[in-house]
Amino acid sequence: MLAAVAAFGVLDVCMKRMAETYPAMQVTFLRGALSLPFILLAVGWSRRWRDLQPNRWGLHLLRGILQVATLYGFVYAVSKLSLANAYTIFMSAPLLITALSVPFFGERVGWHRWLAVAVGMTGVLVVVRPGATGMEMGGMALLGFLAAIGSALAYALGVLLIRVLQPTETSAATMFWALSLTALFAGVISSTQWVPVLWDHWHWLAVMGLSGALGQHFLTEAFRLAAPSVVAPLEYTALAWGMLFDWLLWLTVPSSRMLTGAAIIVASGLYVIHRERLRSKIDASRTTAAVKA
Repeated sequence: MLAAVAAFGVLDVCMKRMAETYPAMQVTFLRGALSLPFILLAVGWSRRWRDLQPNRWGLHLLRGILQVATLYGFVYAVSKLSLANAYTIFMSAPLLITALSVPFFGERVGWHRWLAVAVGMTGVLVVVRPGATGMEMGGMALLGFLAAIGSALAYALGVLLIRVLQPTETSAATMFWALSLTALFAGVISSTQWVPVLWDHWHWLAVMGLSGALGQHFLTEAFRLAAPSVVAPLEYTALAWGMLFDWLLWLTVPSSRMLTGAAIIVASGLYVIHRERLRSKIDASRTTAAVKA
C-alpha cells in the first residue's frame, strides 16, 4: 500500500505538470488511455482474455462517467491548488463512502461513525474556509476546492458501484472498462479543444502510464494480501508525498489552516476505520458463537 500511494503520488505530479499546458479533460483522457496498454499486457501475459468480458454494461457506463468526473475534478483541482491541499480535500472520500453506504446499501452506521463523519466534514470546511472573501481566497482557488470536493464525491460513488459490480464482474473487467470508457468519454469531450502534445512532454506521459500501472498493481496486491482495515489507513501517507512534492517541485509549504484541516480529516477517517474493524470483530465473534450453538 505504501508503494501504491507513492506511485500514485508520482502520477499526480505528472498530471499537475501536464495540466499546466493542456486542458484538464485532455489530461483525464491521457490518464485513462496510457494505463490501458499495461492492463492489456498483464491480461495477455496470463492469457485470461475472458476476464475482460463485461456482464452489466449499464453499470460499467455509469462507472465510466463517475471515473471521468473523479479524474477531471482532481486534475482541475491540482491545476489550481497545491498537491497537499487537493489531497486534503480528497481524503474526505472515505467519510463520504461511510455516509453514502446507508442510503445505497442500508448499512447500519452507529452514532460514533456519524460523529466522525461530521467532524471530518468540519475539517474540510477548515481547509476550504467558505466564509473567506474572493480577495482572501481567489476565485481560481475556490473553484479548485469545489473541484476537489466534487472529485471526492464522484470517487465515493464509484467505490460503492464497485461493490455492486463485484459479484458478477472480474477485477480485470472492472478496471479495464472503467479506464476504457474514461478514455472514450474524455477523448470525445476534449477533442473540441485538443492541444497537440509536445514532444518534450512525452517523458511525462511515459511516467504517467508506468506509475499509474504500478500504483494499480500494488494497490490490488495490498488488498489481496491484507484486510482493508489494515492497509486503508496507509492511504493517508499521500498527504506526506503531496507536501514533499510541493516543496521540492513548486517551493510550496502547507499553511497552518491546511495542516489543521488535514489533521481533523485524517483523525476522523482513522476513527471510522477503527470502528469498522471493531464492528467486523464483533460480527465475526457472533457468527462463531452461533455456529458453535
